[in-house]
Amino acid sequence: MSPVLAGVLQLLALMVALALAYRPLGDYMAGVYSSPKHLRVEKWIYRVIGANPATEMRWPAYLRGVLGFSLVSVLFLYLLQRIQGSLPGSLGFSSIDPDQAFNTAASFVSNTNWQSYYGEQAMGHVVQTGGLAVQNFLSAAVGMAVAIALVRGFARSRTGELGNFWADMVRGTIRILLPIALVGAVLLVACGAIQNFAGIHPVGQFMGGGQQWNGGAVASQEAIKELGTNGGGYFNANSAHPFENPNGLSNLLEIFLILLIPLSLTRTFGRMVGSVKQGYAILATMVTIWIVFTALMMWTEFHHGGPAFDIAGGATEGKETRFGIGASSIFSVATTLTSTGAVNSFLSSYTGFGGGIALLGMQLGEIAPGGVGSGLYGILIMAVIAVFLAGLMVGRTPEYLGKKIGTRQIKFAACYILITPVLVLCFTGVAMAMNTPANSMTNSGAHGFSEILYAYTSGANNNGSAFAGLNADTQWFNTSIGIAMLLGRFLPMVFVLALAGSLAEQKPVPVTAGTLRTDKPLFSGLLVGTIMIVAGLTYFPALALGPLAEGLAS
Repeated sequence: MSPVLAGVLQLLALMVALALAYRPLGDYMAGVYSSPKHLRVEKWIYRVIGANPATEMRWPAYLRGVLGFSLVSVLFLYLLQRIQGSLPGSLGFSSIDPDQAFNTAASFVSNTNWQSYYGEQAMGHVVQTGGLAVQNFLSAAVGMAVAIALVRGFARSRTGELGNFWADMVRGTIRILLPIALVGAVLLVACGAIQNFAGIHPVGQFMGGGQQWNGGAVASQEAIKELGTNGGGYFNANSAHPFENPNGLSNLLEIFLILLIPLSLTRTFGRMVGSVKQGYAILATMVTIWIVFTALMMWTEFHHGGPAFDIAGGATEGKETRFGIGASSIFSVATTLTSTGAVNSFLSSYTGFGGGIALLGMQLGEIAPGGVGSGLYGILIMAVIAVFLAGLMVGRTPEYLGKKIGTRQIKFAACYILITPVLVLCFTGVAMAMNTPANSMTNSGAHGFSEILYAYTSGANNNGSAFAGLNADTQWFNTSIGIAMLLGRFLPMVFVLALAGSLAEQKPVPVTAGTLRTDKPLFSGLLVGTIMIVAGLTYFPALALGPLAEGLAS
């Protein structure tokens, strides 16, 4: 079987598995967030945190819950790292330096999972499982809660109430993330991933020296790392490490977990707004972009010109032989089109155009299908922009799901789409103008610029993957990327919840002959075009200086 055919068959198998899970999981999640009943364990949690799950919240109260909980999470994870040297199960590792502890705390709480450290050489068992793995659950649950609040904004009328943040977060964790992650962890162990609390032990001798490995609760963290679109690896090699991702079957399973909830949330959206066709229209947009990006990535990695590529059968440098070019391409697109920082190959070794595809995937806003929760509310913001543009073209007040998109709503949407580009381009420009950050680059020229651009794109978009080749463990990068991650995560949420509140206050607008049908393929095409135009106009100059220049020169 040719490598190209193998890659295509894996893509088809993945699509079939996702299609089979789409409807039942989407319906189940709609039931979870709509049910008036609370499980016994949930009631116990509410008593411990002092929350009343029956209290409905308007958007300012919902936002205070999101920000307050996230602030406490950042402080807790920061302190846990700072006292690691005094904790049991630290494996002899010392406490984390302040700038790196801040960066890591900001990273995992913001669902970014950017890592400027070597996991197996820095973090002990307590920090890994009690700190990082816990935030993998909680940060994902926060993103899902915000997405559900926006869906309620479309579904409700004549009220500003969006539900209860504490109930949404707890339910998302207990009823959705925990059960699926448990099954995923068992399957990963069956595939060969490790799950233990072993200490550091030597492994063999090589050229007169030895190598040391340490164990850990890897399979359980790997499952929620992918399911929650987090991406932080137990080991520095991340999902290229055989302890995290042993073989081709585990690789497909991890891609499946990455895409499962973001795609299925479109079904949840359709059920909660009373029209599954609306969910299918959003799903079609996501899938179209995902398939096109995957096909482009596989094409450029298999068929890029040059004698070395011709002899090897494609761009094999930096890719694991147990996965090959096809599976590596599928994995890289899945992670960069979602907010998952996981990698099973090193993106710096990709072709110029391949690296550009990964960059552009994040710069779209990671909405195809995007992160857990963040992908859904991100693409709904773009849907608001799309109907606004359609309204301008026909001279009619834009409407979406029976809600008028007026000046207030479009201001919230515009602020949302401007935040991330401002963070990415401003931080990249400052870094390139300074001497110290530039000294961290392994490469010069277009590729070196891509390293810096990728780092801030990954941070501000809450992706977390790295281009490699950049020494990001410096005070400048730890601090600036940490700030970019926090602002890139929580500032957009302010405008998402404000938009949700303004929509929930409206009374529904009746459908007329002039109403744009947003459940038809025409609207999906308009939405795809809007997404690509907005991203292209925003980032094309920066892309032209980096991956496009490199690709054209090769």
